[in-house]
Amino acid sequence: MTTRNPTIERVLPDIFYEDPEPVEDGMQQELTITLLAFVLRWWFSQRPDVFVSAGGFIFWNPANGNERIAPDCYVALGADPNFVYQFPNYFIWEVGKPPDFVLEVASPSTASNDLGHKRDLYARLGITEYWKLDPTGGELYGVALMGERLVDGEYIPYGLNIEPGGSAWSHSEVLNLDFLWDGEKFEVRDPLTDRTINPADLRRQALEERDAERRARLESEAKAERERARADAAESRVDAAEIRAERERQARLEAEARLRRLMEEREQQ
Repeated sequence: MTTRNPTIERVLPDIFYEDPEPVEDGMQQELTITLLAFVLRWWFSQRPDVFVSAGGFIFWNPANGNERIAPDCYVALGADPNFVYQFPNYFIWEVGKPPDFVLEVASPSTASNDLGHKRDLYARLGITEYWKLDPTGGELYGVALMGERLVDGEYIPYGLNIEPGGSAWSHSEVLNLDFLWDGEKFEVRDPLTDRTINPADLRRQALEERDAERRARLESEAKAERERARADAAESRVDAAEIRAERERQARLEAEARLRRLMEEREQQ
């Protein structure tokens, strides 16, 4: 996992941001990107060594802050999110490695760049997997989805499985997840259980986990209260016993004093 000596001086480039040209068809990508980023973040949320992002830039040249690219979604394995978030963007030379997985979602204005320049650049950066998802079902990319793995500097496509109903899916070796196109939308599937990772299910599971945690907390508080009550009762019993013992001692001392007085009176007679 990424670790860095905090005493080492950071190398951050001068970045010159320019207002990008407006993307007229950006809304076509938003739903798919948001959905998949949510699923991937949740899936790896228990892994402290996996960074998932659907925003910001990837920089690869510390001497030139304008050499950067913004994937729709990317995943870096073996990278501590807490460390990466110390920086305003993903600096490959600081993290120590490029992302392992990059995903682009097609729109008419971005498709040709995804198929050409971005694909070549991701290969040069050494990004192991490159995935392209086409919400039109293949009108822009030629296929609804395509995953590729970097082999000897070149991307080699994974096999695409077509189901009888027309849905398609392919397997990501890097993430060990399946990406599916059901003819209308994209989904992510766990190949070990063959179950789709559904955001509605994730929300329901999160609510169930929250309720379970709340019940456990209330039970723990109730148990602690019962233990305090038992401790208070035991302390009260000890206090009562001590009070009785003190009264008995005082009574004994008073009895002994009366006996001595009686004996002294008899001796004086």
